[in-house]
Amino acid sequence: MLSSQITKKNPRVIVIQKLYTKELNFDSKIEFQKHRYKKFIKDIVLGTIERKDLIEENVKKYLGSDINIKRTEKMLLILLHAAIFEIMYKPQTNVNIIINEYLNAANFFIDSNQKKFLNALLDKISKKLRYSNE
Repeated sequence: MLSSQITKKNPRVIVIQKLYTKELNFDSKIEFQKHRYKKFIKDIVLGTIERKDLIEENVKKYLGSDINIKRTEKMLLILLHAAIFEIMYKPQTNVNIIINEYLNAANFFIDSNQKKFLNALLDKISKKLRYSNE
């Protein structure tokens, strides 16, 4: 299967594309094309945007010693924010599945070293967010 076909089918890749577009052009209107997972995509994109301050607060609280938000690439932050939103607000989805899905989506956007860093960050914050609330 061609990579363009894969990206069109992977809902988290679409989520990242929408969030990146919004980050670059804040005034742009986000449109959601017909897709099998349109509701899921819309929920994650809009939820991540609406709760950006809370997500960043948790990043600073739990990952403050591991990441400098001002010096980190936007794409890595977008991946991190979307995954954290899902970890926080989609409790029916297993944390390992969320992390794995975002690492798969990351293949299209960041290099392998950044992907390892993302994995470590998501593993650390997921333990703090999910398991401290149970």
